[in-house]
Amino acid sequence: MNVIRPEQPRPLASDWDWQQDAACREYPTEMFFHPDGERGPRRKNRENAAKAICASCPVIQACRKQALTLQEPYGIWGGLSEDDRLAIINQREVRELTVASAS
Repeated sequence: MNVIRPEQPRPLASDWDWQQDAACREYPTEMFFHPDGERGPRRKNRENAAKAICASCPVIQACRKQALTLQEPYGIWGGLSEDDRLAIINQREVRELTVASAS
């Protein structure tokens, strides 16, 4: 399935300031992005550990919003995995199509 990516937001530093307060800044990026070929329990354990960090993050909502807006294809963002975000995006598209066809 081809995903149409939305237009990228304006590259203003103020749009990204929330990242300064992100809990993930204290951890290696490998916790939030899977290595090639990672599957099964190992991947699920890494994702759960990353999501636990996100759960206590003061900027989880801003991070989640950004990841969904940009349709971020990789990693854990705002406590959501790649599959979590794809499911939310697909649900939104179905709702939009349903509303549009009802009009």
